[in-house]
Amino acid sequence: MSADPDDLRADSDQTLPNLASGDVPADPHLITAVARTAANIELRIHTLIAPYDVPAEQWFPAAAGVIVTVIVRTVDAVTGEVRYLPPAEPDEWARAIFSTADTTRGYFLGAVDPDTGTHRRGQLAYRLYLDTDRRAILAPRQLVTCPQYLLPSIEARPDITIPTTA
Repeated sequence: MSADPDDLRADSDQTLPNLASGDVPADPHLITAVARTAANIELRIHTLIAPYDVPAEQWFPAAAGVIVTVIVRTVDAVTGEVRYLPPAEPDEWARAIFSTADTTRGYFLGAVDPDTGTHRRGQLAYRLYLDTDRRAILAPRQLVTCPQYLLPSIEARPDITIPTTA
């Protein structure tokens, strides 16, 4: 799937947050979009940007910058009740938001509250860590509160084959 922001359509003229800018907005950025891959599902995309400055710990260097958290909630477009949507489309939105910082890689946290790691039905969470120069970095260990899985590259990957003997 593409992470090109021009391929994603939100209701009205909602724009993606600009992660490359030096400003850290105090309020979350919200986008509402109609799912393209399923009928009557709405995606509510919340982007939260928070500064971090963590001291060094044994084996882990100090780090500073911003954490970008993208939470995609999938709900019924009519009732607002939680609906299931495969992660491909929410992944695409997270990658598009991350691309405003010149990267499409980040971390997939799953259906959890990103701060506590507890299960949250109807949402998928993603994280990106940027340093003070707004470059993507590996997750600072001091900030990891739940499992985080690196989003795979979006380039075509060769099929993985497992040799078997008959």
